[in-house]
Amino acid sequence: MNSGITRGKALLIGVGLFAVGGLGYWAFQAAGFEGFSAGIASQVLLVAIVVVWTGSYLFRVVTGNMTYMEQRRRYRSAYDSATDAELQKRFEALSPEQQEQLLQELDQTPQPPTP
Repeated sequence: MNSGITRGKALLIGVGLFAVGGLGYWAFQAAGFEGFSAGIASQVLLVAIVVVWTGSYLFRVVTGNMTYMEQRRRYRSAYDSATDAELQKRFEALSPEQQEQLLQELDQTPQPPTP
């Protein structure tokens, strides 16, 4: 199951942040802040939330733990294992003489020079 943020989830998060701003304004007013001060306090709360959210995104970018990178790793791993299994199956389907010939051909391929 994919736990990444889709467009729909991002839209819901944006609407949720908008709602948190309105609820924060009313909560700060109920806590005794006057209109202007309640607005500033709710804006500070929203800015803090957005900064933390953005910071978590940047952390995932730097560590390479993003949805696309995770998908790429999973696909590459699945591709490698499928390819290895297919090659092994094809090799085992060859006759022993063909296997020996193939192994000899592979040993004769020029190897890159080692530094």
